[in-house]
Amino acid sequence: MKLVLLTALGVGGATLVGVIFGFLFKKISHTFSDIIMGFAAGVMLAAAVVGLILPSFENNGNIIITILGIFAGALVLNLIDKLVPHLHKLAGIEPEKHGAVNADKILLFVLAVAIHNFPEGIAAGVGFGGGNTAEALTVAGGIALQNIPEGMVIISPMLAAGISKKRTFFAASMTGVIEIIGTLIGYFAVTVSNAILPFALAFAGGTMLYVISDEMIPETHAHGNQ
Repeated sequence: MKLVLLTALGVGGATLVGVIFGFLFKKISHTFSDIIMGFAAGVMLAAAVVGLILPSFENNGNIIITILGIFAGALVLNLIDKLVPHLHKLAGIEPEKHGAVNADKILLFVLAVAIHNFPEGIAAGVGFGGGNTAEALTVAGGIALQNIPEGMVIISPMLAAGISKKRTFFAASMTGVIEIIGTLIGYFAVTVSNAILPFALAFAGGTMLYVISDEMIPETHAHGNQ
């Protein structure tokens, strides 16, 4: 349990590291951001397959349950994308072209990041519920790597919107807290009932595949750095 808690803090703390970098380097080049995001996407892809999807099949032996879990995870995040403002539309606001930035839109962007972080945290927690610490740490490490650039990119638009540094730091940090909560929920959910473990592992893998394919890879290809 201590390792799970430390990992949860590490996954959420990675966002905080990104936030700090965001304050230090307010104007981060797209090239640098895309390199980090592309690397994180590769790590997360390996973690999703090796740490979640394959263990789902091995714990169960029924490929149908694994496939259903993957599609269920992707479908849930697809529905979330439709219910909250899409990250790319809000992240792409250009103050210099459109005048004053709408602070409400920026805060919705931060909310969208927080909502997306929740299933990522669940994915990290579910890995520990499976009992394989090495695979769980691989998954958590991949998610943490992705959280660093994510924490970096939400700082600049909030400051440009006129939000104070203190409020910006608090709001950005809360996106990491959401991930800590998700990690603990994922862990306790599968430890309470091991019967749901194969589906839960595949579900978590599906959420990560969706984040990689729908958010991370398109983002790295959006600025001519593919």
